[in-house]
Amino acid sequence: MKFRIILLFCFMAFSAISKGQEKSEDFLQLIEWMTGEFSSSEQAQNDSSYYAISLKMVPIWPEKGKGAWLYVEQAVESSPDKPYRQRVYFVNELSDGEYSSDVYLIPNEENYIGAWKTPEVFAEITQFDLTYKDGCAVFLEYDGFQYAGKTNTGTCKSELRGASYATSEVNITKKKLTSWDRGYDADNTQVWGAEKGAYVFKKSD
Repeated sequence: MKFRIILLFCFMAFSAISKGQEKSEDFLQLIEWMTGEFSSSEQAQNDSSYYAISLKMVPIWPEKGKGAWLYVEQAVESSPDKPYRQRVYFVNELSDGEYSSDVYLIPNEENYIGAWKTPEVFAEITQFDLTYKDGCAVFLEYDGFQYAGKTNTGTCKSELRGASYATSEVNITKKKLTSWDRGYDADNTQVWGAEKGAYVFKKSD
């Protein structure tokens, strides 16, 4: 029942996006494919070097016609109430078949843990309260089957575990999302992130 309410909210979001500013079917499809609950548990069961991670993404601020805003929450599945990443993505259509996903930090993010269940709580803040992560946008292209892309190399600054910058590669299909986040030091040596390949997130039905 809870997720049906979320899906209804998402439908309202898509409708508002469409009415506020006409978007292509491919753009609306991208947002639909990004929205939902994802898990890497199957990958973790087959390869112990990967963690079982839950990924939740849901549209927020449906009244804003330009682009689409998504709340994103990631957590180790054994600790769902202690997410290690909370972000807001702004997804925009740059041209036919080309898209960008900008990344924002949330103020007092601990107050929004579990907000994927109740996205209306974001009415308390606006996009102007967010902090833009400069250089961390992912640029995607659609080939008729999948949306695939990555960050520009060296532009997304990171100090995590001795890194100088981070990169992200993303692949999105109807029922699967892969994400490969890595950090590199000043000598371009990888210092964090999966080494074998991307995390594979399967979408829940």
